[in-house]
Amino acid sequence: MFKDIFIDHYIYLSVVLFCIGIVGVLTRRNAIVLFMSVELMLNAVNLLLVAFSSKFGDASGQVFVFFIMTVAAAEVAVGLAIIVMLFRNTQSIDIGTSNRLKS
Repeated sequence: MFKDIFIDHYIYLSVVLFCIGIVGVLTRRNAIVLFMSVELMLNAVNLLLVAFSSKFGDASGQVFVFFIMTVAAAEVAVGLAIIVMLFRNTQSIDIGTSNRLKS
């Protein structure tokens, strides 16, 4: 599967996805979009790990992907719980309104 496409293409795609995730994290104020951008960055890293793992014939990259996906699933569960509690308290999912929770 990876023999027909050069590794450069996977690197370029991974860099583009990671940069889109960084832009989403830095520019958006919506908590759901923020979590989606973090997930996009994690998936870009996963793509690169699988591509290099396949190129070098080593399964350790795919094992790392498994652990990253497990941590990402836990992050989504905790993150969505935080978003729900933020919405219940402020009636908004804007990150800027979370400073009202201090008092």
